[in-house]
Formats: sequence, structure tokens, C-alpha cells
Amino acid sequence: MATSAMAMDGTAAASLRSVLQRVQQANERSGRAAQQVRVVAVSKTKPVSVIREVYDAGHRCFGENYVQELVEKAPQLPDDIKWHFIGNLQSNKVKPLLAGVPNLEYVETLDDEKIASRLDRVVGNIDRKPLKVFVQVNTSGEEAKSGVEPALCVDLVKHVKNCTNLEFCGLMTIGMLDYAATPENFKTLCNCRSEVCKALGISEEQCELSMGMSGDFEQAIELGSSNVRIGSTIFGEREYPKKQNQ
Repeated sequence: MATSAMAMDGTAAASLRSVLQRVQQANERSGRAAQQVRVVAVSKTKPVSVIREVYDAGHRCFGENYVQELVEKAPQLPDDIKWHFIGNLQSNKVKPLLAGVPNLEYVETLDDEKIASRLDRVVGNIDRKPLKVFVQVNTSGEEAKSGVEPALCVDLVKHVKNCTNLEFCGLMTIGMLDYAATPENFKTLCNCRSEVCKALGISEEQCELSMGMSGDFEQAIELGSSNVRIGSTIFGEREYPKKQNQ
């Protein structure tokens, strides 16, 4: 299979190095001094062997979209990986996710007070370190996309800040696929950050932006993103042998 060949010939590791170079160049263009951009290698549908290749190349931040897939993969890989959950999270999946992945570092897709409260309770009950979270904002207004409305972003962030077992890290968006035609999606998230920082009395450095994927991560970095989620550019096109379960 293509993925097996990729694992054997080092394609994923080479692609990672290329991405990291492009990230650095985009960061330099942004004018931010020595800003470290976190690259989340999104390994959805990819086998453990390919993830291990990227790990062996020195990478430690990986992202998954489905709870079941992450719970199955994580125990097969080193525990110093910092996992990011970047999919839609249902309430009944919170406990399996947190219990099954002790090294889950971030949930990037928090968009509801009930899920925030559920995460807060479960983290406290299993006695693990506080969970880092991003609040997901639907900047494109598309009904098919998750995320809180921009106008309600501040209220949700305030709720998260009151959850003692959660650590608010910033805002996340997906935006439309065609960045060139819709740069306002990223600009909307930047505006949301300004409002959040003003309401909470915090600096912009205390509110990260997670925006940018394979097709638009350079533009996202230039607009201030410090966390980009890159899948196919590192791992190749995804393979869907069967319907994925949340």
C-alpha cells in the first residue's frame, strides 16, 4: 500500500522537514522575533508505522480527529508524544478520550459550555494535570462547521477560565478551504482574540491562534497563527477504507 511505502522510503520525514522550513520562512515574513510556531502533524487515517517515522525524525506534536482512532493509536506509540484532539467532541466520548490517552495535551475544538464543564469534571475525577484547550470559533459562518459564533466567543472563554481543571490557551478556527478568496476568516479570529484579551485583561501572547492547515498555513502564520495543523502535506493524501466512527 502507499502508506507502507511511505513509511519505508522516508517520504513523511522528508515532507516534515520541508514543512518546518516553510513554517520558519513564513514566521520570518510575519516579522515576529524568534516566534516558535507549533506544527501539529495531523495523522488521521495514517498507520502507526508512518506516525513512528515522523516521530523518529524528532517530531512530538500529533493530532487526531476521531476519539476511537486516537485511543487505539496512542498506546502503540511513545508516551512523550503531545497529542492534540482536533475533531468534534461529543459528551459521551470525553471520558474514553481522557482515560485512554494520558498524554493528551490539547483539545483544540472546544465550542460549548457543556463540553467544557464535562471536560473539567472528568479531568478532576481522573486526577490528571490540567487539560489545555482552544476555543473553536466558526469564522466562516458555515452550518456544517463546528465552532462558537464570534459574537459569543468571549462568553465561552470566560466560562472556560472558570473551569479549574482546564487551561485556556487560545482560539482555533478552520475557515473556508479557499483561503485566497476568504482571508477574512483568519482576520475574524484575530479580531476575536483582540476582544477576548480586552475582556479578560490579558496580553495577546496569552491567547494563541490555531489556524492554518496544509493549503494555507503560511498565510495563517503571517497573520499571527502560532499553531498550525498540517496533515496531507506531511503524510500524503488520506485513505478511508471504511467509515470512521467518532
